[in-house]
Amino acid sequence: MDAPMIPYQSWPSNSEEALKLFQQFEKNLITRRSVREYSSNPVSKDQIQALISLAASAPSGANKQPWHFVAVQDAEVKRQIRAAAEEEEKAFYGGRASEEWLDDLKPFATNWQKPFLEDAPWLIVVFRKNYDLNDDGSKAKNYYVQESVGIACGFLIAAIHAAGLATLTHTPSPMGFLSKILGRPANEKPFLLLPVGYPAEDATVPNISKKTLDEISDFI
Repeated sequence: MDAPMIPYQSWPSNSEEALKLFQQFEKNLITRRSVREYSSNPVSKDQIQALISLAASAPSGANKQPWHFVAVQDAEVKRQIRAAAEEEEKAFYGGRASEEWLDDLKPFATNWQKPFLEDAPWLIVVFRKNYDLNDDGSKAKNYYVQESVGIACGFLIAAIHAAGLATLTHTPSPMGFLSKILGRPANEKPFLLLPVGYPAEDATVPNISKKTLDEISDFI
């Protein structure tokens, strides 16, 4: 049986309003930067819930929504995550990464120390669900998992910035420690770790630029 269809509600309703909304969105999003220094100012649970709800509105293969979000505020859990992440980062900077990779990272002045994992009031850990589990314990297939979760993370990053908050995409490798610390089931794998909070008053960001439109696109 075909899935029932409902009328599409166009938003906004006219091109003039659409242009205004896009220009505001463009002005907002173009100022987004990855931030590593966070204020101790609190962020409410309600706000984090709203951000995750927006992320979960993203499209996904066959609408399977193959993601799970774990929002961490507990100081002890954040401490454990930082300690485990820094162990992996020590190995990365101590020999796992190639010299070319380390050279490419020099403009960002990064190292194995990750204090933002404790300084930010929240950590949002995004898991990809490689498959779902039916009530009888059998596996239910998910489709385009990597792509779907990536799109949801893009929604989440944009929403965080639009809310006046800052974040950083953090992917210590391997990330299996997140599954253990957060008690996630075997069908879920860590995808991305996002600290979320207000930037510190003295926060700085690297002086970098983006490629030009001509470098990244063709119009045929």
